[in-house]
Amino acid sequence: MRGIIVWPRLRAQFIKEVLSILRDPRSRMVVFVPPIFQLLVFAFAATLEVRNIELAVYNQDHGRWSVEYLQQLHGAGFVSRIHQAQSQQHLGQMLERGEVIAALSFPADFSRSISAGEPASVQVLVDGRRSNAGQISLAYLNRIAASVNAQTQHELSVPEPAAVRHLFNPNLIYRWFTVPGLTGILALFSALLITSLSIAREREMGTFDQLLVSPTTTTEIILAKSLPALLIGTLLGLVMIAAGVFLFGIPFTGSFGWLLLSLTLFILSVVGIGLMLSAISMTQQQAILAAFAVGIPAVLMSGFATPVENMPQVLQWLAQLIPLTHFLIIVEGSFLKGLPTRDVLHSLWPLACIAATCLGAAVWLVRGRLQ
Repeated sequence: MRGIIVWPRLRAQFIKEVLSILRDPRSRMVVFVPPIFQLLVFAFAATLEVRNIELAVYNQDHGRWSVEYLQQLHGAGFVSRIHQAQSQQHLGQMLERGEVIAALSFPADFSRSISAGEPASVQVLVDGRRSNAGQISLAYLNRIAASVNAQTQHELSVPEPAAVRHLFNPNLIYRWFTVPGLTGILALFSALLITSLSIAREREMGTFDQLLVSPTTTTEIILAKSLPALLIGTLLGLVMIAAGVFLFGIPFTGSFGWLLLSLTLFILSVVGIGLMLSAISMTQQQAILAAFAVGIPAVLMSGFATPVENMPQVLQWLAQLIPLTHFLIIVEGSFLKGLPTRDVLHSLWPLACIAATCLGAAVWLVRGRLQ
């Protein structure tokens, strides 16, 4: 009789779990406040744009085209100040002291070479200690150089190079990329914390032994611990998806039905992981630490910040076992790309397998702990 589910009993257990989450100030602060706050903060703070940078320039040319380049630099929105260097050594000193992130040196024959139709180059020195910001700044400088180059080619009747068009995100708005990914990350931590705290809370409050001697079956206990996290995690995910569409104005071009199914499977897989962590944790503090110990590496290996293809082969294999890896493909593709059904299914079936495996392992581990 221990495996039979009695629906009134299950309903009572479910209501008890929901009320324990809503009435516990610690659970409310962990589950509800951070995801909404973090979505608003990270959407503006987690940016790959570089602004208000300072540059150094050593101009030995002072001809038309170097002046044109410098005028465009002064008018660029990402540059806050341009320092004039007196020598090549002075450039290196400003970089060494960290006063500038990049330095440009114009040779004396820069404008003359361009006017003669010959190749001309500008030396750019980038502070490697700030590698990410330095590379992005270099890309901005290359864009200005391309603009000046296009102007010179037009005047010299040289064919223009191929035009570059960015698909799916024409204006390269960083929020269009980060906010859909944040939906998966914040839903991951919300569901993980809810489930990892569930059994640990019972142990810490001393009600776990009462639960074991109650008429409630093991299956009912596992379901009662899982359903609130599934419901709250899915609702939080939907709220953040709605915020991406209506608050941040990100175009949603995919299928909402496939995205909802993917979100449900994703939360189910996270619930399984959380239940396993909760079963081996004796206190809520241990459960929270275990949740972050699992969640942070999962985010780093999921492809949110860096492509999975850039990782070592072993980490690429491990990344395929992380549910967030597959959900990010679906949610980002649903927003910007209008992901076709075939591509959704390509990422959906691994997500379903991970969810089934995690839930099966969680049931086995929690059942062993309860018995």
